Amino acid sequence: MAKYLSFLCRIASLAGTIAFTQISLQADIKLPSVFGNHMVLQQGQKLPIWGWAAPGESVTVSVAGQSKSTKADNNGSWEIRLNPISSSKTPVPFSVKGANNSIEYKDVLVGEVWLCSGQSNMEWTVSRSLNPKEEIANGKHPLIRHIKIPHRPSDKPEKDVTPVGGGWQVCTPETVANFSAVGYYFARYLKSNLDVPIGLLGSNWGGTRIEPWTPPSGFKSVPALKDTAANLKDYPKKGNNGKIQHQSALALYNGMISPLKPYGIRGALWYQGESNNGEGMLYYEKKKALINGWRDVWKNKKLPFYFVQLAPFKYGNRNPLDLAGIWQAQLSTLDIPYTGMAVTTDIGNTRDIHPKNKQEVGRRLALWALNKDYGKKEIKYSGPLFKSAKFPSLIQKGTAIVRFSHSKGLKSSNNKPLTHWEIAGEDGKFSAAQATIKGNSVVIKNDTVKKPKFVRFGYNQEAEPNLVNGEGLPASPFTTEKIK
Repeated sequence: MAKYLSFLCRIASLAGTIAFTQISLQADIKLPSVFGNHMVLQQGQKLPIWGWAAPGESVTVSVAGQSKSTKADNNGSWEIRLNPISSSKTPVPFSVKGANNSIEYKDVLVGEVWLCSGQSNMEWTVSRSLNPKEEIANGKHPLIRHIKIPHRPSDKPEKDVTPVGGGWQVCTPETVANFSAVGYYFARYLKSNLDVPIGLLGSNWGGTRIEPWTPPSGFKSVPALKDTAANLKDYPKKGNNGKIQHQSALALYNGMISPLKPYGIRGALWYQGESNNGEGMLYYEKKKALINGWRDVWKNKKLPFYFVQLAPFKYGNRNPLDLAGIWQAQLSTLDIPYTGMAVTTDIGNTRDIHPKNKQEVGRRLALWALNKDYGKKEIKYSGPLFKSAKFPSLIQKGTAIVRFSHSKGLKSSNNKPLTHWEIAGEDGKFSAAQATIKGNSVVIKNDTVKKPKFVRFGYNQEAEPNLVNGEGLPASPFTTEKIK
């Protein structure tokens, strides 16, 4: 009997130890992995800090001399929003304390944070961009930091994700090679103008379509996508092997964007569209859904969204007008407030879908941000964008007059006649046309088109037109013909 009682006592003691350990583990506070050493926090905004603890546990967050407390809810979740913090190029203290443990983050800066998303041209690294050896050797920018989110589809909105390489990385010659090239060159140009820390959230995946990145609320906000919105319960799809199809709606929002929200960001950069080539203006509707959705989940209706218009490229046996349809959809996206577009028709490679000159892509995105978000109104940020077309056929047969915004100093980039202009009559059959700059307009002419009705510019997948403005920024392709 004594041995039996002793055995029971040992079991009870062990059970008590296990129970105490479980309680202790449950009481440990935890933050998502987007928080970490070397991170950059967004300046000038209410700053969300969130995580998990035991239900009802008190949590205190202290950042840069500011402290706030809250209690975890019944599910063990908690969130605190700190008052706006000013930028800091020197590390600020950041600690989180609970009843049973505390967390202290090191080397935390405060500045500007941007989400960098899309497919391979956004994921493309510095090591594969133009002049990689020189760029890597000169990559000494301790105020620029980058965090890479792994490829991770999910069938539900995730709350956390383990970053590639363990977390935030400071820009050094040892780390910069694997940064998003577009993101890095964007950050470098911003820093040179603003002199504040820049943080980049690299959440991108080569070859992906736009649908998997879009939140449910985005689909629901666009009537043209009502079929998808009505069947969101069926997404993301799974293959016969049970694996999530990463190209299906919601898959990458769930796994690669949801874990980041509501981390404080200034805005988003987007470079994608190749995998939706051929969809024409439907891509505009999908872009609208993505923008609306991200603005909804970040609770910021004015969240800046700057994107890259695809570069010219010969897509095998595709209709050469398919890419032009995507260009038109991207141009139309500028109708959505707080968006901007970097045109790249002059810095592509029609035989390489991954043009190497990511330096200029990043700079052109930064021009939009500097003018629109950072008060640098003297900075010219866009090339010529189609504004209107007139057809004075009664006076000048076969003629169209095209006006642009951002047209000051219109010129040919190579001092040769303007290229890639076409004009069509009511039959919609386009013919090549001569183009001449007249002030801030371009006069298009083809005498064989008696009653011109439509005009288009750069409207072919291999077109590399030479119209630029006084800043040397290229004009966007366009058509006045209504496309689907």
